[in-house]
Amino acid sequence: MARAFTRRIVRFLLWLLAVAVVAGVAFGAMILVFGRVPDRAERGLAGPALLAIAIAVTLIVVLHDRLRDGIDRVSGRDTGAPADLARALSSRMSRSVPLDELVLQAAEGLRSSLRLSAAETWLLADGTLRPWIGDPQIHRSPMPLGEVEPGAVVQAGLSAHGWLQVWLPQMLEGRERSYVRLAPMASAGELQGVVVVERPVDDRVFTQEEERAVVEVARQLGAMLHNAKLDSALQASLDEVRRQADELQASRGRIVAASDQARRTIERNLHDGAQQHLVALAVQVKLAQTLLERDPTKAAETFDGLGEAVQATLQELRDLAHGIYPPLLADKGLPGALESAARRAVVPVTVRADELGRYAPEVEATVYFCVLEALQNAGKYAGEGATVEVDVHEDDHSLTFAVTDDGTGFDPAAGAMGAGFTNMLDRLGALGGSLKVASEPSRGTRVTGTLPAVRRDGGV
Repeated sequence: MARAFTRRIVRFLLWLLAVAVVAGVAFGAMILVFGRVPDRAERGLAGPALLAIAIAVTLIVVLHDRLRDGIDRVSGRDTGAPADLARALSSRMSRSVPLDELVLQAAEGLRSSLRLSAAETWLLADGTLRPWIGDPQIHRSPMPLGEVEPGAVVQAGLSAHGWLQVWLPQMLEGRERSYVRLAPMASAGELQGVVVVERPVDDRVFTQEEERAVVEVARQLGAMLHNAKLDSALQASLDEVRRQADELQASRGRIVAASDQARRTIERNLHDGAQQHLVALAVQVKLAQTLLERDPTKAAETFDGLGEAVQATLQELRDLAHGIYPPLLADKGLPGALESAARRAVVPVTVRADELGRYAPEVEATVYFCVLEALQNAGKYAGEGATVEVDVHEDDHSLTFAVTDDGTGFDPAAGAMGAGFTNMLDRLGALGGSLKVASEPSRGTRVTGTLPAVRRDGGV
């Protein structure tokens, strides 16, 4: 309403200005014709002349739009301009022009080419139409589609007052004195948004050619938005691939460093443990050989001590081998090895892994050492009186383990998880697995790992 009233005021002022200008020109012409200022008798003729000029100017102002429309229809310009608008937008799409700029150019082109009061684009997000880009700028609130399915908007095609009054009456608010058309921006049947065009009712109605131009522009914008979403999804996938590649590279670096550290640890344990036992055994054997001739009794005692030293050396080697790869895991598989680890844990542990078969050695080792790491963390941080439950099962060709305690818990978002969780992530990531940690203060912790269930025969 306000826009229409303002437009009428502007037209009236322009009409007054035109009358004044023409009157001034006519009066100047009379001075030129008579060569002097007209006398009183000649001025009597000026009144009717000026009145005729005012009537002529009024007719020109009133009939200007209709005359221009008639000239356009006769010359064919009325059908060419909308088609040129769609072709121009299509040509810009092939250039490296930002999407927002293309949409703004389309809105400006629609408004100027079709003589609109407004050309708007709205985006669909989460079932709501949200103002995007328009000429002039859109000052409206988002509009929920409500019960209207996006597919119904696409199937409706170009919509006018009748359809909008029933399904989207909010779009007509403040447009009571305007012709309104809504065209879906869609691609492959998927609604991306809508184009809304508006023209005052004191102007001409939309022609079929103009409506086709609006539909074509909306169709092209829908294809552009669809392609932009595909580009965004592709870019997100590429970013995720790069992130995973970076994580894989970092994980490989940690695995190499851990392998080097493990070799140094084995070397140190051999040197400080088993090697020392073997050196002591060699010394005792030489001592016993020396005592055989001089003091047989003392030699016999030394030989008796050799048996205990041999047993201690064997236990040292067993402990060392257990840290590298548990013999029980190789012989009995995960159920037996996990039961043994549960008995050695510092907190009460219940294991459920009875129905498991045999899997590839790297799979069994990964699950075993991850569970062992989780049990060690629970023993350190779960608190006094905590209990732990270990559940390992196969589901849909995946082997899943869960280590759950009822201890003090923690806030995972508060900081880094620690080296133990990093080790588990690296082990699982090397086999294409994943790790999840769920915990809350005073609610305990649950560590869940999943990896492909590759069996010993290579199957899954």
